[in-house]
Amino acid sequence: MNAPDLSTLTGLRSGKPTFYPQYRGAAERLERVVHALELISRALVRTVEGPETLICAVAEAARAHLDARWVAFALADGMLPDAGPRRLVLGPDATPFLVDNVEGPPLPDEVVTCLADIRSARTGGAPVIDAHHAFVPIVLEGGVVGAFAAWTAEHRTLDTTDGAVLSILASQTAVALQNSALYQRGQLLLERAEHAYSEARRNASDLAVRNAELESTQRQLGAAHRHQVLDEERHRIARELHDSVTQAVLSAGMQIEVCRSGVPDDERSERLDLAKELTRRAVEQLRSAIYALNHSGGSDRTSLPEMLEQLGVVHMPDELAVTVRVGGTPAELSSDREHALLRIAGEALFNAAVHANATRAVLRLTYSADSVLLSVADDGDGDPKRMRLLLRMAANNDLDGHHRGLANMQARAAELGGTLEVARARIGGVRVAARIPLHSDSEVDR
Repeated sequence: MNAPDLSTLTGLRSGKPTFYPQYRGAAERLERVVHALELISRALVRTVEGPETLICAVAEAARAHLDARWVAFALADGMLPDAGPRRLVLGPDATPFLVDNVEGPPLPDEVVTCLADIRSARTGGAPVIDAHHAFVPIVLEGGVVGAFAAWTAEHRTLDTTDGAVLSILASQTAVALQNSALYQRGQLLLERAEHAYSEARRNASDLAVRNAELESTQRQLGAAHRHQVLDEERHRIARELHDSVTQAVLSAGMQIEVCRSGVPDDERSERLDLAKELTRRAVEQLRSAIYALNHSGGSDRTSLPEMLEQLGVVHMPDELAVTVRVGGTPAELSSDREHALLRIAGEALFNAAVHANATRAVLRLTYSADSVLLSVADDGDGDPKRMRLLLRMAANNDLDGHHRGLANMQARAAELGGTLEVARARIGGVRVAARIPLHSDSEVDR
């Protein structure tokens, strides 16, 4: 078997005497290039750590590859404004002599001059590779944004391979600087967004707490107003006791006193019957008022249906049975609406008990989507036609003081944008119905 030809193994001919030294030189350059590219790749992957870390890593890669005494990096004024640091100088053994505006020991004049030229853009756009000095501009999108410069010792001579490595380092550094600035800006925007989101969550939590406090306050105000309504109702009953019951008792006493004198028997009998009737009415009014006066404003009953139940007991004597019925989904009403409905219900029940001789009354409260309907129906002997006539007369202010209660009911409903109707009840007497909107026009507009 023939011995293998060296050219077959290496791809090079071995006939020339200079072959081996050239081969070794090429291998060393190749090894330096591979090592340099490894240093560059390690430096460039540190983009996300921030521009300062990136620049330091790139400068150290250049210094290590060139075995340089000095390595300088600078950006031209006005270029890449978000990138930093703007200047960096590494001395022997990678000692930092200048980082941005933080200066260390004095620098050689040639390094200071080079930095000034780069910052003022007085340098050219072409790389310069001398035996112991290298200058490579950093080009981005067709423009020079900065440069690298390096100075080596006597034992380290620069060649074209070093120039190519530095050119690769400079071009990749420009892109990495831009990406790093964009990454830092994105991180800042993300932090701001997270801060805004946290603020929004805190604000939402604060609003929820304040809304709960507001709802609690509204409920307390509503309860206080309802208690006030009941207190006013008790005061009204007290006035009625003074104006009606007291007068009835005094009148009955006067009739009895007359009977003690010498009056005919038939007249005595009539006067005693009248005294009995006056006394009965006074007792009924007293019995209906006692319940209300014995219940303080601190009662736990706070809803409108419950207050209507209470009004049914407060106003009525035992001879009148009052039934309260609620339909639809109860809605929260404003205080003035509750007050008006309570007044209308009280007046209607009082009329049924005192004037209509009713034995039964049905009070209905019906909620709909946009209004609430209150109706009071009785089985008494009231005349709906006459009551409607009285309402028309009320519109012309032609009523005397004996029928102001009916007119007041109509006025209360009208003040809230509602209506009052009087008709024949299914149970035989009169049905008074007041329909009031849940919200006024101004409230709907808001």
